[in-house]
Amino acid sequence: MLDASFDIVEQYVRFPKIERTEVQKIVEWIRAQPHMPNLSEGEVLIFYIACKCSSEMAKQVIDTNLTCHTHVDEFFNNLDPEYPAMERAMRVDAMFLLPKLTPEGHRVAVGKLIDLNAANFNFADSIKLFLLLLDVFVREDDVRSGYRIVFDTSGVTLGHVARLGIMTMKKLIFYLQEALPVRLIGLHFINIVPFMDKILALMYPFMKKELVDMLHVHSNMDEFYKFVPKNILPGEIDGEELESAQLREIYYDKVRSRRKEILEYEKLFRINEQLRPGKPKNSSDLFGIAGNFKKLDID
Repeated sequence: MLDASFDIVEQYVRFPKIERTEVQKIVEWIRAQPHMPNLSEGEVLIFYIACKCSSEMAKQVIDTNLTCHTHVDEFFNNLDPEYPAMERAMRVDAMFLLPKLTPEGHRVAVGKLIDLNAANFNFADSIKLFLLLLDVFVREDDVRSGYRIVFDTSGVTLGHVARLGIMTMKKLIFYLQEALPVRLIGLHFINIVPFMDKILALMYPFMKKELVDMLHVHSNMDEFYKFVPKNILPGEIDGEELESAQLREIYYDKVRSRRKEILEYEKLFRINEQLRPGKPKNSSDLFGIAGNFKKLDID
């Protein structure tokens, strides 16, 4: 199964205020939960830092993350990189992490279209690929104090917007707010299209104030560069890195090389609802009829 491959001792050196015993207590708590798979100390540390070193919040987010993996089929089923829908998503989308960090030490994840034919675009599969890439990479990278997600809307048409799907958007926003294994500190749209308001209209009903406050729609790239320096960006955005089409292949190769682990991860990184203390959960418990969200502060 996928596991954190970074040097865990080094992470505690980098974050000296973290008490290792607190992380280990969460590991023991997970092992005592009959419905949860065992998580390594490294995996727990990722969540713990994402939750600003709150043990109770980390427990909540870990449970919600695993529950999403169990019940949100659109994002967490059929993760095989050789599955036709995943191969198509890899051809259509460029999803990758920038090799260099921001000056504050934040990691930047980028998503954009490469194949601009809306008929080839599947929103749920694109999100599945993005979240899988993130799950693989955060287990390889050193633990980071924050992540920025950047969506480059170059080439997006109304045909793409028509294929977004309101329920899929709702599930994505829920996951970003309630279950993301990293600390989200910024959500950015660049190279925005004239109908950006239609995309935002799909998002806003499901967003809490904390996420709205970190949402940035950049009509001016100079404003964006204040968050993500120009020099660390892909070449086609006037940066100094490789172009997006090249960067994506580096990260897609990471996913392909870990296919066996991903298949095991898909099967094991789940909740056993039959063993959950109290009432088992299902998809409606996560999203409900009215779409109420559980409480989780993000900043």
